Amino acid sequence: ALEGVSRFVELGPDGVLAALVQQPDAVAVPLLRRERDEVTTALTALATLHVNGVPVDWSALFAGVQPVELPTYAFQRQRYWLRTRAEAPIAAADTDFWDPIDRGDTVGLATRLGVPVTTLEPLLPALVSWRARGRERSLVDGWRYRVTWKPVTDLAEAVPRGTWALVGDDVLGAADALGLVEALTGMGAEAVVVPLGERDDLAVRLGELAPAGVLVLPSVALAGVLTVVQALADVESSAPLWLVTRGAVAAGRADGAPDVAQAAKWGLGRVIGLEHPERWGGLLDLPETLDARAIVRLGAVLAGTLGAEDQVAVRSGGVLVRRLEHAPASAAPAWRPRGTVLITGGTGGLGAEVARWAAENGAERLVLVSRRGVDAPGADALLAELPNAEAHACDLADPSAVEGLLATIGQVNAVVHAAGVAEDAELVDADAAHLNRVLSGKVDGALYLDALVGDVDAFVVFSSISGIWGSAEQAAYGAANAALDALIARRRASGLPGTAVAWGPWAQVGMAADDETAAQLRRRGLTPIEPGPALAALAGAVGAGEESVTVADVRWAEFLPLFTASRARPFFTDLSAAQTLATPAPHGGPAVSAFAQRLSGLAAADRERLVAEVVRTHVAAVLGHASSEAVAPNRAFKELGFDSLTAVELRNRLQAATGVALPATLAFDHPSAARLADFLLSQVTGPDAASADIRTPVVSIDDDPIVIVGMGLRLPGGVQTPGQFWDLVAAGGDGIGAFPTDRGWDLDGLYHPDPDHAGTFYAREGGFLYGAGEFDAGLFGISPREALAMDPQQRLLLETSWEA
Repeated sequence: ALEGVSRFVELGPDGVLAALVQQPDAVAVPLLRRERDEVTTALTALATLHVNGVPVDWSALFAGVQPVELPTYAFQRQRYWLRTRAEAPIAAADTDFWDPIDRGDTVGLATRLGVPVTTLEPLLPALVSWRARGRERSLVDGWRYRVTWKPVTDLAEAVPRGTWALVGDDVLGAADALGLVEALTGMGAEAVVVPLGERDDLAVRLGELAPAGVLVLPSVALAGVLTVVQALADVESSAPLWLVTRGAVAAGRADGAPDVAQAAKWGLGRVIGLEHPERWGGLLDLPETLDARAIVRLGAVLAGTLGAEDQVAVRSGGVLVRRLEHAPASAAPAWRPRGTVLITGGTGGLGAEVARWAAENGAERLVLVSRRGVDAPGADALLAELPNAEAHACDLADPSAVEGLLATIGQVNAVVHAAGVAEDAELVDADAAHLNRVLSGKVDGALYLDALVGDVDAFVVFSSISGIWGSAEQAAYGAANAALDALIARRRASGLPGTAVAWGPWAQVGMAADDETAAQLRRRGLTPIEPGPALAALAGAVGAGEESVTVADVRWAEFLPLFTASRARPFFTDLSAAQTLATPAPHGGPAVSAFAQRLSGLAAADRERLVAEVVRTHVAAVLGHASSEAVAPNRAFKELGFDSLTAVELRNRLQAATGVALPATLAFDHPSAARLADFLLSQVTGPDAASADIRTPVVSIDDDPIVIVGMGLRLPGGVQTPGQFWDLVAAGGDGIGAFPTDRGWDLDGLYHPDPDHAGTFYAREGGFLYGAGEFDAGLFGISPREALAMDPQQRLLLETSWEA
């Protein structure tokens, strides 16, 4: 008869039987308890039953009581308002001089200087223009970087041990292997030449060999490198993978022009280091001849004496490592195009911006080249805007088509190669067809133009930061851009002009034009740059005759911790911003044993507590919380505001902190801090040390009949409820009040009593929504970082909708 009963009430002088109910989901309450207040005990019992789903008739208890409207939700607000950046103090004399210039106020400037107005009237436009150019130049200088090579001065002697797999695919590969086989065996290691073959066969051979390291020989083409990466992933090999090249980079003055195909492998290799840090050795460029000195240095590099260095050039004269450094612009005059300018990708976003700029700065004829020509989206409007422009359809991957195009248009004075294909893919999913689609138009087209246009005033290629330091899921794109950089170096070595600009993301146009992509880039520390200053940087680089320059707006304090989370990246260490940041230990380095040893010295309960705190601390960090206290252990990550980016950030942080290789799906496989801590503990100390995965039952209520209809609002004057709004209207109020003081506004500096004074306002009051910086992010499952980036109006809408 009692089957299915789970709610019990004990009627008696004390609670005796209720304590004997042991069902896990049962609720048993006594209405009376000895030596306790009867009213309190009875009401507590009824309340307990009520909150556990038992209907209670409260009318007898509240006879004659009229219900009142409950208050709205008490938001637990915190402040989310972007901080204002303190500007460097400006001398009063400078301010007095530049203020009237910025306003275009000739009379004011003449008064300040004590000279006749007629003296300054012809000078003021020039001063305004000079001032604007100076500000733009200062802005662009902060975006400019260049790649350099730094000699290693303290290379220790060491030799590699164990069995090394040398992967090659043809006769040339055998020749390459011959030199390396002799070098490795001469140092005491065993070298085994492994034919490239198909992915599955190669995976079997590498799995059986279980090498201490893998060298991909210079003869292996780009698609072959992809096969090796995939085969190693298939067998989950942890052997360090080194891509060996010859002539891929020009690391010093004695080096010849780089080989474009070999350079492309460096672009792809940098992405291997991002997507597969656990098995990445590095990029190793060798001289044409391995003499005795080069062999000794090769052995030291493969033995790991350089630590995390993964972009290395071995030469007879020494070992060099690749670095990034700031590159302030020179004072050379900017490039002004003349005659006919051919722009590939000319009807796309970047190409159209270049075309407009070229038309305004001296180009007499614009030849806009794309696959579809006049049929490309937006081509009609662009041609109508630029009367001196013409659109041509051409497949740049077809040399005969490029030759026919040049024959049709005649003499070309400058080339801007801005064509590109955006197609992302992880290395394990990519194939040769994907590589060809991305590389054909961008690299092949540039090679054909280089061969056919000859000597021109300017030959500019639009490269990318993906070719400079790599970007996950963009291995093919990185390879293409690294090849373009090498092509320009080859042109320069031949005495021909050429400039490669490796761009960061552009705002409004290009591959990062949509808001979602731009927002993700900003979260990674990359701010899209506006087209105007970008084109000024382009003109400056070409005018100064620079071979290559990287132009990107990077917030290094945010970018580097993410980019280096899974592995140290010495390429950035010469940047001043990088030197102020802590450099994480390399993958599989000392952090592994340190964390494991720390846990091994603790009792089981202390181990669980420490791992849980580590997880909650890093969850709080990626979400932007001030402390781990804001992270509920059993609350789902999705409810806390996680997305795919924060999930990867968390994986990278925990991987660096513990030294444990973790999957990218970590936060989705273990979707709360408690479950993730259990998993992490089992990975570090073994499954016996992990606590049990406790699951909380969820009760589904399908018959809730309540429907709430209401309203909510926020109005100026502090009006936050319908009642307050009615009182304001009844009193004839207007909602106008003082300026808020919590928004970082310089109210004294912005106020001026003169209504016509430029750049100021003359009012002391206005209609404002006070408290717009306060928001209860936790209620809506939004991380503090996301809340800070949201439009305050969106936050107000969320709270007001909740109240309604």
